[in-house]
Amino acid sequence: MEAHVAQYSARLLQQEKEIKILAAEIDRLKNFGCLEVSPSLEGLRDENAKLKYRLNILQKSLQEERNKSVKSMININSRIQEIFRDAIKAAYPDLENPPLAVTPSQQPKFGDYQCNSAMSITKMLPKTSEQKVSPREIAENISRYIPENEYIEKVEIAGPGFINVHLRKNFVSKQLSSLLVNGVQPPAMENRKKVVVDFSSPNIAKEMHVGHLRSTIIGDSMCRLFEFVGYDVLRLNHLGDWGTQFGMLIAHLQDKFPDFLTVSPPIGDLQAFYKESKRRFDTEEEFKKRAYQCVVLLQSKSPDFIKAWKLICDVSRKEFQKIYDCLDIKLVERGESYYQDKMKDIVQEFEERGFVQMDDGRKIVFVPGGSVPLTIMKSDGGFTYDTSDLAALKQRLFEEKADIIVYVVDSGQVSTQTSALLFRAKQDFCLCAFRKKFKTRSGETVRLIELLEEGLKRSMDKLKDKERDKVLTEEELKAAQTSVAFGCIKYADLSHNRMNDYIFSFDKMLDDRGNTAAYLLYAFTRIRSIARLANIDEEMLQKAARETKILLDHEKEWKLGKCILKFPEILQKILDDLLLHTLCDYLYELATTFTEFYDNCYCVEKDRQTGTIVKVNMWRMLLCEATAAVMAKGFDILGIKPVQKM
Repeated sequence: MEAHVAQYSARLLQQEKEIKILAAEIDRLKNFGCLEVSPSLEGLRDENAKLKYRLNILQKSLQEERNKSVKSMININSRIQEIFRDAIKAAYPDLENPPLAVTPSQQPKFGDYQCNSAMSITKMLPKTSEQKVSPREIAENISRYIPENEYIEKVEIAGPGFINVHLRKNFVSKQLSSLLVNGVQPPAMENRKKVVVDFSSPNIAKEMHVGHLRSTIIGDSMCRLFEFVGYDVLRLNHLGDWGTQFGMLIAHLQDKFPDFLTVSPPIGDLQAFYKESKRRFDTEEEFKKRAYQCVVLLQSKSPDFIKAWKLICDVSRKEFQKIYDCLDIKLVERGESYYQDKMKDIVQEFEERGFVQMDDGRKIVFVPGGSVPLTIMKSDGGFTYDTSDLAALKQRLFEEKADIIVYVVDSGQVSTQTSALLFRAKQDFCLCAFRKKFKTRSGETVRLIELLEEGLKRSMDKLKDKERDKVLTEEELKAAQTSVAFGCIKYADLSHNRMNDYIFSFDKMLDDRGNTAAYLLYAFTRIRSIARLANIDEEMLQKAARETKILLDHEKEWKLGKCILKFPEILQKILDDLLLHTLCDYLYELATTFTEFYDNCYCVEKDRQTGTIVKVNMWRMLLCEATAAVMAKGFDILGIKPVQKM
């Protein structure tokens, strides 16, 4: 927007000059009686008025964006990159697409950030004897074009051509104060995008198992991140609520509960009900024929069969909702049945465009570059998963007008042909795949509700082992149990790269040492307790945030301050690659960095004899508060609920 305002301002200035020149010329000609009317001048003035109006609108919008960005957390890495991008362009204007490499420094002696572009630029320069320059000379040349700015204290050239960047402590201090006054705000985004996330997606009449856990947890966390940065997010649950399996379910329902239309059937265990109907379908020929007839009547939307279908779906929904309530998952249900009428349109459109080929009665479509076709209609006239997926994609693109579509699926469910077609349909489509399902040693898939119940039991055992039941109220103990149980299950999944397998172990995930939710949740409650034990309330902290400068003189204060402000940089990286373990790694780094700070810097000083508080170092209390605030927001994005006492 800044660029648009500058562009309109320049055009306006140029036009005002032209108006003055033209008006002066008209006045001169009028004096000689040579000119009475000037359409050119009136047209120019009219265009000028429009430009002024447009500029005024742009300036107001820009001011609104600036006001909003004042509260936004700054992505320091991005700002440093912008400075170096401009400096490299100024130093080497003839280079096309010069490399830009700015990363956080790994050691304090190398500053806070490091630009390593000089070595790559050396290879791009013309190889003539007159122009041979070393990477160090290039680094020095780039440094000359770095202007005075609010971020950088100084730059130093090191080794063969590394540019070490040292941040201004005053800048970091002000950003920390802003965070405390305004709260943890998302980094400024260029545009508000519409995002559709397809996740969880269990099948009706089948229980959710651990295979659904990964999709549900990862999808929810992605939605939380998109929502935090201000995107318009649609959380879709693409239920398997249609298909031939409903024929056998309805037929079995008719036999077992013949009065189901007037009396609600007491189906307690839908999984067992499904297995019974499947066994009959496989072994009873007459039942199988009737099941197929039920499918036909369901697809023709016969009222009695639609009611039977809804009854079965409702039983499943109630079971699914128990899981979603435990994990605090919000979803909009839009199953395969939603797209039934739209599938006809898909087949018709493909036929009209000449894409359809016949293959032994099937209607198939080849994806450009693919060798295996998509089947959009079976030989019996039925639709397929390919048809359903295509209908869903079209609806999301053209009705929802999605800018980004994310599918969170098991890598075993990924169809190469479907993926290829989807990627061609939209640039910002993301197939977010993850690795294998978790099973027991016997090979049976674990029921998800049993896993969650086991987590609650183990969590309570852990809390009692630590004798937390003796210091917490019953309500606080229950809250801690839920927080640890579900937090650990989520974190165990999210802390691993979604493309890698991991071993599901309650003992490991409940360990309060290392990179686990248990460790982070305990660390968070300890940080929150510091102010409470020092008798400092929220109002006192807010007052201090506005009035107290955060000092960063101790090396551990400086390290913690910079780590806190890395949060926007971490979020941007996840928005780019959708790998949520990066956030988990960051939260662990933040917690361990805080421990270093707390062990070396007294926040509250007490009398060694009496234990009485002698002094409270308020700027350090503010660093504690900023750490806790960022951790809380990180937990929120991961779908983890911390507690104040544990």
